[in-house]
Amino acid sequence: MKIKFPKSVNYPPQKKANAIAKILKELYPNPAVPLDHQDAYTLLISVLLSAQCTDKRVNQVTPILFEEADTPNKMVQLTTEQIKSIIRPCGLSNNKSKAIHRLSEILLEKYSGEVPDKMELLEELPGVGHKTASVVVSQYFGQPAFPVDTHIHRLAYRWGLSNGKNVVQTEKDLKALFPKKNWNDLHIQIIYFGREYCPARSHNPLECPICSQYGNIEYLDKYLEEQEMKGK
Repeated sequence: MKIKFPKSVNYPPQKKANAIAKILKELYPNPAVPLDHQDAYTLLISVLLSAQCTDKRVNQVTPILFEEADTPNKMVQLTTEQIKSIIRPCGLSNNKSKAIHRLSEILLEKYSGEVPDKMELLEELPGVGHKTASVVVSQYFGQPAFPVDTHIHRLAYRWGLSNGKNVVQTEKDLKALFPKKNWNDLHIQIIYFGREYCPARSHNPLECPICSQYGNIEYLDKYLEEQEMKGK
């Protein structure tokens, strides 16, 4: 017997977005940045380290790193090899250690050791891409931005809010659907929701508070087909 989905799975993206925002707000009314940090610099380094690494692992490594160097001035006193040995558990340690050392030098050379609050200036720093810059300006400087990582990209597709082609398109789609004043909170809320209810693997969308009501019909049908094949 084929499962009958609720009418809400066929809502247009804007109607879905409004309903999803309400659920996220109820679940996570005051979302905090999941990366431990003390200031703009330690947040920048933490976000850089989080590339292809879990926030949990980053939060285990950064106290050790920041005990040695929690400012650009202290960081440049370390060699890239010393940085690399500390951050190795985060992966990509060769490239990340070089980026951390060089961006710390640039912050001292160009910005008196301060982290700039402009996206375009942050994106010029080694190892700092659009997503990392977006996180820093939104979560530390309070400027509206909608950083989209692979997790947010995945959920936006699952919920029918974006076509899932690439993170650039997903960011555009989400910015068009949600009010600018909510972007910074939504970025964190979606990450938390993904961890708790909507993981990449072993996810049952029929039991998910959002997928079960507002899921992408293609995604839901594919899941049911896979379950049917497993049952044969």
